[in-house]
Amino acid sequence: MKVIRVFPRKTNATPDDSDVRINCFPTMFDVADEVHISVTFTYDRQRAEILAAAWGVVAPVKVGGAAYGKPSGEFIPGMYLKDGYTITSRGCPNKCWFCSVWKREPELIELQIKDGWNVLDDNLLACSNDHINNVFNMLKRQKHRPRFTGGLEAKILKKWHAEKILELKPLSAYFAYDTPDDLEPLIDAGKIFKNLGYRRMSKFLCCYVLIGYPKDTYELAEKRILQAWDVGFFPMAMLWRSETGVTTKEWRNFARTWANHCIVASKLTKLRTTKKLI
Repeated sequence: MKVIRVFPRKTNATPDDSDVRINCFPTMFDVADEVHISVTFTYDRQRAEILAAAWGVVAPVKVGGAAYGKPSGEFIPGMYLKDGYTITSRGCPNKCWFCSVWKREPELIELQIKDGWNVLDDNLLACSNDHINNVFNMLKRQKHRPRFTGGLEAKILKKWHAEKILELKPLSAYFAYDTPDDLEPLIDAGKIFKNLGYRRMSKFLCCYVLIGYPKDTYELAEKRILQAWDVGFFPMAMLWRSETGVTTKEWRNFARTWANHCIVASKLTKLRTTKKLI
């Protein structure tokens, strides 16, 4: 069955095969048995409905994705994410105010492990030890060095997790600093890796730092970013958005300067010589 997949916007994870369309209407050359409109962000739902109406002339249309808050089910490699990306579990036991994962996936579910090297699980370390070990073993088989793009939770990191991660020599492994109470676990996680021989010059230990949420300020956001660096993690800003996606130009500009690897590295080098980070 031929399925054309339509995405309201392109991201780094969007598939790039010949049956993918990005935010466009059909042409006379588009033929399919079904059309799937895949929506990641809630603020793209209105555009998705417009696309769905237009693509209905080609084939029956299904609209879904994380933006609609429904459980996602089994992971199909290459279908809605680019080849190489994999999801081995869904859900997270935490109920963070800014996150929709626990609303969409009320229970943590371990999926059948599909090959890939870029792991996007919501909270891999919350899975059973057997599942985590099986994921690490799968990553060892890959031709590419792995990435843990989905957040790893510092609060539940154990020494053996860190040992396994270091053995894999990943290109990146992202933790998260979302709220003030994440700092102490992040410090502890940094110490675990340091005691196992990790040196910050490797720069593969990274940290998403949530910024721009209600009552946040540029000064507080920069402080958290620098704290993440000071405890051993390369920081990358993640700009909070409401369900409507509204942000200010000032916050977008601020986030942009802390979400590019080269720019961040340059800024950290300069700030390290002029500021006490924490």
